[in-house]
Amino acid sequence: MDLSTFLYFLIASMLLTIAPGPDIMYLLAKSLADGARSGISLALGLTTGLIFHTTLVIIGVAAIIQQSPLAFAILKYAGAAYLLYLAWGAFHAQGNLKLNAVNKSGSYFKLYRRGVIMNVLNPKVLLFFLAFLPQFVNLNSDSVSLQIAFLGFIFGLQTLVIFSLVAICAGKVRDYILNIKNFNKIMGYIQGIVLLLISLALIIS
Repeated sequence: MDLSTFLYFLIASMLLTIAPGPDIMYLLAKSLADGARSGISLALGLTTGLIFHTTLVIIGVAAIIQQSPLAFAILKYAGAAYLLYLAWGAFHAQGNLKLNAVNKSGSYFKLYRRGVIMNVLNPKVLLFFLAFLPQFVNLNSDSVSLQIAFLGFIFGLQTLVIFSLVAICAGKVRDYILNIKNFNKIMGYIQGIVLLLISLALIIS
């Protein structure tokens, strides 16, 4: 891969990452509600999930899922069900958020795990990788798998950087709005609504 192709891939990846989408919107809501560290934990999970999708593209499973309506439907509805479960939890806990409390390491791991599961169970990410990554690969080369692995790593790395910056900025804003009346309830509702909308979009897409 030459430098110009790599730069084009990097710029395209960054533009796709910062475009308003379900992952970044939920990350923003979570960071506003629980702070930058929670947002970064979620971002780490979301980007870790990209390793799974990159691996599937390399071994060809993504193409099989694309051609199998049943496999795609199972993955899609499993992801939607998980998001609905998270939305229910957000609505249920909206009156009990403790924004000033110090988050424990176990909670950060739960957010990391949540990000991984959200990404892995989203078939749209898988199909996106299947369509996007090969566009920047020299298919006549003997190292196609290595090229895809490299591109997947770069995509995940820039996603982590951008998502972390979003989380940090949202965490800074959060420090100024903690005193807003009923802010915890508002953020609980926002998180629930965002997750609900993501799950519905996944179901009807």
